[in-house]
Amino acid sequence: MDKYEKLEKVGEGTYGKVYKAKEKSTGNLVALKKTRLEMDDEGIPPTALREISLLQLLSQSIYIVRLLCVEHVHQSNDSSPPSPSKSNLYLVFEYLDTDLKKFIDSYRKCTNPRPLEDSLVMRFMFQLCKGVAHCHGHGVLHRDLKPHNLLLDKEKGILKIADLGLGRAFTVPLKSYTHEIVTLSYRAPEVLLGETHYSTGVDMWSVGCIFAEMIRTQVLFHGDSEFQQLLRIFRLLGTPTEKQWPGVMTLRNWHEYPKWEPQDLSLAVPSLSPEGVDLLTNMLRYNPAERISAKAALDHPYFDSLDKSQF
Repeated sequence: MDKYEKLEKVGEGTYGKVYKAKEKSTGNLVALKKTRLEMDDEGIPPTALREISLLQLLSQSIYIVRLLCVEHVHQSNDSSPPSPSKSNLYLVFEYLDTDLKKFIDSYRKCTNPRPLEDSLVMRFMFQLCKGVAHCHGHGVLHRDLKPHNLLLDKEKGILKIADLGLGRAFTVPLKSYTHEIVTLSYRAPEVLLGETHYSTGVDMWSVGCIFAEMIRTQVLFHGDSEFQQLLRIFRLLGTPTEKQWPGVMTLRNWHEYPKWEPQDLSLAVPSLSPEGVDLLTNMLRYNPAERISAKAALDHPYFDSLDKSQF
């Protein structure tokens, strides 16, 4: 790790600390993600190796934060031999100094609050869908998409997906996943209702919530508990029925909820074009099987006026 000069701690994730650092030989800024490893007799645990090889594969896309290299550091002091049980792994990523959450806040909190430009929202949405399609195409769910995890290269106008730490390769048949994931505001209703066999639709729901947030410059559904979160969703989109979403009433966390009628979604995003509202509607479908895929979203009429050759 002598190659890097740590400048400051920029975050602490579920899996370890994140530092802003400078590569001494080039002066390039990098993000160091420090992960504590419990070594087994065979060395680095297979789960860690799998995650690293997935990150390397995914970061070949310009819309995923690039994993530059991996540094493996043994913890030891001079007098004692290296301990096989204590070891740190540093994942070295490209460094980007802002994220979509800070970017949206800068529009909302300035002296003259204003919405993001339509063309900018369209560019960011297209890149987000490209990045998500890339993950899904390689069998990886992100499961924690939110503006804070979308980093921006402001100079080049590029949006990149970060923090694939919760990504799990999904296989068919789908494994049972824990449902304690995804920040509440972006959490899909099937996860809130206790579904354990879920798929790519969970990410597309999050993408829809992020889309609406860029338009509104504030969160679309903000609940402070899983129950409250469901009520916020139902009040806007209507309480789901078995006809709309077969099997919904058999989900573990289903209760008898008040029966709300769906509201006009365009009122929640008044500045969004009819094509944009249609795309958002298709991302926020209750039945996960009916939600638009990231790949199909790229061909939606909402993006017709975009010069796609630049992406």
